[in-house]
Amino acid sequence: MEPDKKRQLLEDKRDLNKFGYAQELLRDMGGFSNFAISFSIISILTGAVSLYGHGLTYGGPGMMGLGWTLVALFVLLIAASMAELASAIPTAGALYHWAAILANKRWGWYTAWINLIGQIGIVAGIDYSFALFADPLLASAFGYTSTDTTTLILFGITLLLHGIFNHIGIRLVARLNDFSAWYHIGVVIILVVSLAFFTRHNLQPLDYLFQMGQTFSDKPYAIAFFIGLLQAQWTFTGYDASAHTIEETIHPRVRAAWGIFTSVAFSFIFGFIMLAFVTLSIKDAAAASGSDNAFIYVISEALGGTFGTVILWLVTFAMWFCGLSSVTSFSRMLYAFSRDKGMPWSRHWAEISRKFRTPAKAIWLVVILSFALALFDYILKRANPDTSYTTLAFLTAVSVVGLYVAYGIPLYLKLRAEAKGVFQPKHYGPWNLGSWSKPINILSLIWIGFICIVMVIPPNQTAGYALIGMFVLLLLMDLAYYKDRFLGPQAALQISREEILRKEAEFE
Repeated sequence: MEPDKKRQLLEDKRDLNKFGYAQELLRDMGGFSNFAISFSIISILTGAVSLYGHGLTYGGPGMMGLGWTLVALFVLLIAASMAELASAIPTAGALYHWAAILANKRWGWYTAWINLIGQIGIVAGIDYSFALFADPLLASAFGYTSTDTTTLILFGITLLLHGIFNHIGIRLVARLNDFSAWYHIGVVIILVVSLAFFTRHNLQPLDYLFQMGQTFSDKPYAIAFFIGLLQAQWTFTGYDASAHTIEETIHPRVRAAWGIFTSVAFSFIFGFIMLAFVTLSIKDAAAASGSDNAFIYVISEALGGTFGTVILWLVTFAMWFCGLSSVTSFSRMLYAFSRDKGMPWSRHWAEISRKFRTPAKAIWLVVILSFALALFDYILKRANPDTSYTTLAFLTAVSVVGLYVAYGIPLYLKLRAEAKGVFQPKHYGPWNLGSWSKPINILSLIWIGFICIVMVIPPNQTAGYALIGMFVLLLLMDLAYYKDRFLGPQAALQISREEILRKEAEFE
């Protein structure tokens, strides 16, 4: 091992020990790998593509130009605020560790569980997106009929594969994440160049991308536009993965912080370019909106049958990589929370595989919970076949609200702690916003409050009901049991240096 890397690893381990934790996970991720996992989970080829029809239906072509940009600019503020906290508190518990350290263990407990709800939604939403795209393509190739049932089966198989890959080890997943980042960029370039070449004489005028006032829904345009923001807002989720994998990242106070921020920035740029060319290639927006899958319709119309199918397969495989990264992130969050005894049967989910140095049982719990959420919606729709919402809209709305509430709690607590003089400039890490920190935090919280309301208004009220049910269950769990069992991350500070060294020695 190179002397500089060895020195940095020792420094990172000692830094983690100060927070009361042993270096159990394998710390082998570089800065690009940390960026890549968040960039892959954001995945412009998943969120922006799978909900393209949703955005087009409600906001028309203006959703792709103005809506995308509006959401991205506010998300950049949120990402910067979170990067600042990741640099200050570099532990895998991330959001809930920040909340608990800035306030108390109860704040941390609620943050963890709300984040967990959002994580279930994002893993389920990503892998279900893959199944939604892959199932009709496979059906066309092998001659069977694509239905909700076949999509659910493919979704289950996809989750199973992602569980296996994550169980095998972080080195393999890190390499696949690195490949995924370049793959996403490569596919966007291929898609854009193909559309520019084949449709150059039939492209819509540039101002079409910012055309407001057109909706293919039954809502007034102002309301419809806000509902359509789900497309962009769900795309920009999951960038907290750079913080969840912070104990596996070398020099995390700088690299993980940049991973959070740059993953959003590059997704904004490449996503805008991709959406611009796809939208300008539309021949009939009403027909695209009324089709089963608007993105597939537009690409097939623009690029033709065979070549269009090849492009669609390239896009679909990007969704597979996105799902792989999201399972990695969620499992690390579960592991860290269980390490502090915040989950039922915590000792199992906090257990590290000695062979692979991964939280194996937590990985498989992620697979089970994500499948259960989609199965719940499948059963609900079978019982009520006349429902107007889609499974994907349900899953994505759950993930957006769950994740962004969890993002917002530590930002609010940081402002409160600063006002009380508890969190001071000396507590900042090397990556910080300086005098811009407070105004950026405030603007971030305003946007989070706004989008959490917008994401659950009709026709997405089912997601709102599901979230209310989950939050009520969470309150009952707190009052009845878990508040007395959860020790919080501060309890880790009571662990002796000898105990930390003993744990680390087990994995040497």
